[in-house]
Amino acid sequence: MKLDVAAILIKKAALEFDKKANAVLEDYGRAISQYKVLKYLYSECDSGVKLVDLERYYSMTHPTAIGLVRALEEKGFIEYRDNLHHKRNRLIFPTAKALAGRNLKKSAPCLNRSLLPAFLTAKEKN
Repeated sequence: MKLDVAAILIKKAALEFDKKANAVLEDYGRAISQYKVLKYLYSECDSGVKLVDLERYYSMTHPTAIGLVRALEEKGFIEYRDNLHHKRNRLIFPTAKALAGRNLKKSAPCLNRSLLPAFLTAKEKN
């Protein structure tokens, strides 16, 4: 299989996964992009995350990152705290509500393993 074809199939799979995951996450009041941001914050919840780090990690633009963070803040999933090492930066931390919902993966197992192979054809699986 050529590299171009594999890259296209991976992109198609990622887009299809995002669509199906959005449908599942809708019941929880979140979107896949918000879920990804929270997932990153969970991994860095002890030290906090700067907005710039979030932008770099997901290769997103500044306005997109601000919109995601603002939506999560309005829903009570994240909070800003002052950075003790740099006065001009604020760090983003998950709230207790977000940490309580951390086990969303267990209650929505199709986000993990059953969702991905569901839309692949036999040829694409190989």
